[in-house]
Amino acid sequence: MSALNFPLHVRAVAIDLDGTMLDTVEDLAIGVNHMLADLRLPALELELVRTFVGKGLANLVERSLRAALGREPDAEELARAMPLYVEHYDRVNGQTTTIYPGVEEGLETLAQAGYTLACITNKAARFTGPLLERIGFARYFSLVVSGDTLAKKKPDPLPLTHAAQTFGVQPAQMLMIGDSINDAQAARAAGCPIFCVTYGYNEGHDVRTLDVDAIVPSLVDAATLIRRIES
Repeated sequence: MSALNFPLHVRAVAIDLDGTMLDTVEDLAIGVNHMLADLRLPALELELVRTFVGKGLANLVERSLRAALGREPDAEELARAMPLYVEHYDRVNGQTTTIYPGVEEGLETLAQAGYTLACITNKAARFTGPLLERIGFARYFSLVVSGDTLAKKKPDPLPLTHAAQTFGVQPAQMLMIGDSINDAQAARAAGCPIFCVTYGYNEGHDVRTLDVDAIVPSLVDAATLIRRIES
């Protein structure tokens, strides 16, 4: 954990989606298992699918296929699986999604305090926008960067540096809040401070092992550790 002075002075906040604001794993698992059923492969347990979440759609499909097949999927199998997954997940996106405790209150607190907010996720844009609208969170974000918005996604720093540039702030003035190693590595590479929540996915690993500036139980708690830099 970095030795920063709190409250941390920032001008903008970027927040991850899956595992940080929303628990989407049940929807993701339903999509995966419908895909596997179409391919005549065995279903996977929800908790196993949870460990596959974080690096985007292609990674989720590939790891799910590997687990169901018991071997590496070939290119033809991946090509068959991808559109099936997209079709099924499109249909269930948001149906069983839940909001983590403190998230809505945290977003409202940050918005009322005048922070410019970005949602930075590895979820594909075709799923991100509809999900944010369905949950009612779209109104909070001036910018949404999805996994396919730019040439690279987290853990590459590009989504964060793009957001900071769009907001006209230095990376050091934009806090990243996430739940995984992807968020931590992207923030460190971009030069942004990083808080991680205690819940979420993180590919089955304990978030407390990550190089972060603070571990917080909720977005409300994150909001108490920062103070807005006046323009």
